[in-house]
Amino acid sequence: MPSVIVKDVCVDLPIYNSRGRSFKSTILAHTVGGRVADDRDRSLLIIRALNHVNLELKHGDRVAIIGANGAGKTTLLRIMGRIYPPTSGTVESVGRIACLTDLNVGMDVEATGYENIKMRGVLLGLTRQEIAALVPDVAEFTELGEYLKLPIRCYSQGMMLRLAFGISTAIQPDIILLDEIISVGDQAFAERARQRLNSLIEAASILVLATHDLYMARELCLSTVWMSHGRVIDYGQSDKILERYAASSQAP
Repeated sequence: MPSVIVKDVCVDLPIYNSRGRSFKSTILAHTVGGRVADDRDRSLLIIRALNHVNLELKHGDRVAIIGANGAGKTTLLRIMGRIYPPTSGTVESVGRIACLTDLNVGMDVEATGYENIKMRGVLLGLTRQEIAALVPDVAEFTELGEYLKLPIRCYSQGMMLRLAFGISTAIQPDIILLDEIISVGDQAFAERARQRLNSLIEAASILVLATHDLYMARELCLSTVWMSHGRVIDYGQSDKILERYAASSQAP
C-alpha cells in the first residue's frame, strides 16, 4: 500500500555571505522560516528549514499543511517528493509520487516540447511503452500543436506552465504533493486543468496539500499539520487544528 514515512528529518540550507551577516540572518530567519543553526564560518549561515520533523502517511490520508510564510510547508513537500535530500533523518515512500511544487523541475529549455515530455517520463520512472503513451496525451491536453516541435525557450510563461502541468498530471499517481491549488493559463484551460487535477486527487491514495486557504484545507483534508519555523506544532483532525490555528492568528 502507498505510504510516506518522514523520520526525524532536518533540512539545513547554507547561505553564503561575507558581509552583513547579522542583518541578513535576521531577515532570513523570518522569511525562510528556520533558525540560524550553525555559526562556524563567518562567510556561512545555515538556516534550518526543517527541524526534526516526523510524519507518517498511509492509504486514504488527506492531509493539509498550514502555517505562516516560511514555516517549512513547501520544504516538507519537496523532501517527501525527493526534490530535496534531508540533511539528517530519512524519508521512506511506497508508490508513485506526483510532486506538484516545482512543475518545471527536470525541464531543459534548449530541448523541444516533445523531448521534454520524454525526458520527464524517464525521470518519473516510466517504461518506454508508458512514455510513448504519454506523448499524445500531453499533446492533446496542452493544445500546443506545432510549438511542441520547438525549444521551450521559445514558449511564453503560460505555454511553459501548460506543458509542465500536462506532463506532471498525465500519469495517475498514488501520492499527490500539492503546493496550493494550481492556476494555469487562461480561463478555459484553467477549468480543464482543475477538472484533471480533481480527478487525480479523487483517485489518489494519499493527498498532501500545503496551503494558506483554511477553507480549502477543511474541504479537501481530513487531517492537518500545523508548522512553524520548520517544526510541527500540532497534527490531528482538521477541524480541531484549524480552529486552534485560526485562534492563534487572531491573538494579540
